[in-house]
Parts: sequence; structure tokens; C-alpha cells
Amino acid sequence: MMLFLVETSCSLIGWLFLYILLCHVNRKRNAEWNCRLITLIHGVLIVLLTAYIGFVDGPWPFTDVGSENTPLQILALLLSLGYFLFDMAWCVYFRTEGPIMLAHHTLSILGIVCALGMGESGIEACAVLFGSEITNPLLQARWFLKQMGRYDSLSGDIVDFLFITLFACVRIGVGGRMLYCELASPKPKLVMKVGGVAIYALSCVFMVDIACFACRKTCNKYRRWQEQKKLNNANGHTRVLK
Repeated sequence: MMLFLVETSCSLIGWLFLYILLCHVNRKRNAEWNCRLITLIHGVLIVLLTAYIGFVDGPWPFTDVGSENTPLQILALLLSLGYFLFDMAWCVYFRTEGPIMLAHHTLSILGIVCALGMGESGIEACAVLFGSEITNPLLQARWFLKQMGRYDSLSGDIVDFLFITLFACVRIGVGGRMLYCELASPKPKLVMKVGGVAIYALSCVFMVDIACFACRKTCNKYRRWQEQKKLNNANGHTRVLK
């Protein structure tokens, strides 16, 4: 227990130190800019690490759920636990996120603590981290594009398209398969199965919000295209009359 607290504290202090360093380097940027950089760094790092765990180091998450944690899985979980604790505290302090995102962070923290505390189910916890974080860099890219005034462009459309596609395919599609494997196997503890259902349900809530956003954006773009078309036609008729 003491070792777990020390390792978690080291991870939390590491992310906090990196945030303070970024705030010192990027003095002209606000606190959220630097926090978003931390989120981006964590997302890229964890996606690469969990991808290596799942596809190279093993075991395969769809067949070995509930297996004993490996040292690499423990490292990935500790890194994410420290990050989620840092980001949760930051969001609560600055009041930047709503209850759904705070619920996501809470479930992530509880799931990681359970996997580390029990010494098993690390592989499915890493698989969930991979699925959760693979869309994160795109989400941060969208925010940075908005801050730089470049969101309403082809780059913004590409980022949104990739984000929606990845979210639907990985978090809903592959995530649904992962949840089925978790529930069908007798090996994982009940707490991990309940946590898996809760995380997937939260992803479905996010998916509904994303689908509504996609519909609104598509309708707005179509309406602007229609208005521009009418304007171009009107200008064309005016030139003909002249």
C-alpha cells in the first residue's frame, strides 16, 4: 500500500512539475493552454505505450481479460493515474469542465486504482486507456485551432471528421467488443465488469453529443453553401444585366 502511494505521488508530482515548467516557458499563454498541452502529451504517450502493450508486449486484451498485471501495464496505469488526479484537481479548481467529464475522470481513476490494487485486469484497463485517449490528440488539436483562429477551415473539418470517425469506430465499435469479452469471461472481478459497463455507457453519452454536434455542423455548412450559391447566382445575373 505504501509503495502504491509513493508511486502514485511520484506520477502526480511529475505531471504537476511538467505543468509548472510549461507555465514558466509559455508565460504569454493562459493556464488552460498549458493544461491542454499536458493533456496532449499524456494522450500521445499513453496511446503509444498502451498500443505497444496490446499489440507487441501482450497479452491480447480480447482473450486474456482478468490476467495478472505486467510491469509495463503497471507503468502505464501509474502514469495515467497521476495525470487523471492532476487534471481532475485542475478542472475542479478552474471549473472548466461539466459533470460528464468529471464523471469520466472519476471512473478512470477508480478503474485504474482497482486494477492496480487487485494486481489483475491491467490489460483491459490499458485497452480502455488506449480507446479513450486515441481521440484525445484530435480533441486538443481542435481546441488549439480554435484559439489560433484556424478552426473554420479545411484543417478544422479534417480534425472533426477524424475525431468523430475514431470515436465511433474505436470507443463505440471496438469498445463494445471489449466490453462483451469482459462480461463474458469468468476471470475479471465483478467490480471491473461494472466499471466497464459504466465507462461504455459514458462513451455512449459522449457519442450522442458528438452525433448532435456533427448534425449541427453539417446543416450549418449546407445552409452557408446554399446562401453562397444564391449570392453567386444573384451576382451572375447582375453582371449579365449590365
